[in-house]
Amino acid sequence: MVIAVVNQKGGVGKTTTAVNLSAYLAALGKFVLLVDIDPQGNASSGFGIDTYNINTTIYDALSGKTSLKSTIVDSFIPTHKIIPSNSNLAGATVEMVGEDNREFLLNNLLLEVKNNFDYIIIDCPPSLDLLTLNGLVAADHVLIPVQAEYYALEGLGSLLNTVDLVKENLKPNLNILGSVITMFDKRNSMSRDVMNEMYKNLPFKIFRSVIPRNVRLTEAPSYGVSVLQHDPRSKGAKAYERLAKEVVDHFNWNQY
Repeated sequence: MVIAVVNQKGGVGKTTTAVNLSAYLAALGKFVLLVDIDPQGNASSGFGIDTYNINTTIYDALSGKTSLKSTIVDSFIPTHKIIPSNSNLAGATVEMVGEDNREFLLNNLLLEVKNNFDYIIIDCPPSLDLLTLNGLVAADHVLIPVQAEYYALEGLGSLLNTVDLVKENLKPNLNILGSVITMFDKRNSMSRDVMNEMYKNLPFKIFRSVIPRNVRLTEAPSYGVSVLQHDPRSKGAKAYERLAKEVVDHFNWNQY
């Protein structure tokens, strides 16, 4: 199962969701690959990878310099692997423009390893560029983190239009897995209002697991670990644990 975590708006908890969802899926005994295709490399550094000194990254595979398997590195969870990224990937969009079937480069690379994992989580860039298109085409499902603020809803239409275009022209069987509400503050009436609006108006599943604003979640990347390792008893950790179980349950009920 390949899940692209996508939102072109930055600061909505996209990478936090990719990192911690992948960690908790692995903690549930699933074999998980986290693929970082964001040139910022935050998902990679979130697992303690020194993105400045890593020898091979997803860029090397996309540019044909090496196989995808050779870019996979271990994490501190035995069933969890990572394909890292760094700033070298920023130039990939320009290089990819001249390639045949350029939207399918990542999809074709993942064919090499797809059967080795229960879940492949793709952390896409906070933009609707060629890298994100590659993430969408490579995915079976799209997970959209949405911050519990009104401004976070503004760009959602553009993202959904992009997903529709990908389905129409490149990947007919791409599905929206759903949206997860992030940075939720139950004391804030705006957070509650946005959540209610999402449940009423969005035409796809809204996961019941809501990710709160939580200091432990924001601290964990600075230690190079997921919140599972940083503080598994925190509210943020419990929320991502529930989300991972909800995702697994979804696919157990929907056998595809």
